[in-house]
Amino acid sequence: MSTKTDLTAICRSNAPIVNDLAHIVARYGLAIVIGWIGIFKFCSYEALNIEPLVANSPFMGWVYSVFSVGTFSSLLGVVEITTAVLLVLKPWFPRLSLIGSALAIVLFVSTLSFVLTTPGVAEEAAGGFPLLSMTGQFLIKDIVLLGVSILTLGDAMKAIAHRAAPARA
Repeated sequence: MSTKTDLTAICRSNAPIVNDLAHIVARYGLAIVIGWIGIFKFCSYEALNIEPLVANSPFMGWVYSVFSVGTFSSLLGVVEITTAVLLVLKPWFPRLSLIGSALAIVLFVSTLSFVLTTPGVAEEAAGGFPLLSMTGQFLIKDIVLLGVSILTLGDAMKAIAHRAAPARA
């Protein structure tokens, strides 16, 4: 047996295990990140940290005319914690987990929109875009979290379809 054949056999037998593990780490890792960040939305320092992002957004800036900075941050925290809880329910309630994945997608699309609307995202002292400031670096990593959210959405959809499939003889 050649090395190429050995590698092919190893990949064939282990790919499903690695794929399943990747989905588990992605789902529960995403839930931990969103939940953890959501908990901090109840702290004044976090509310103040997101204020310039939200205030400069043409899509979300209006919220501060309705809610105080702290109240909006707390409401966002509730949404984030709810999203995290819904994500972990997939083995038992894939439909609820699908909602959690959809909420995660909305959260990360919203956060990524701040890259376009927040002053100081590019590091002007280093020559500007594409060099990112700390704020820009903080925001741009959400592309990966958006991808994981889409992955968990597909995973929940697959679980829903699998449960709905008729039993085979």
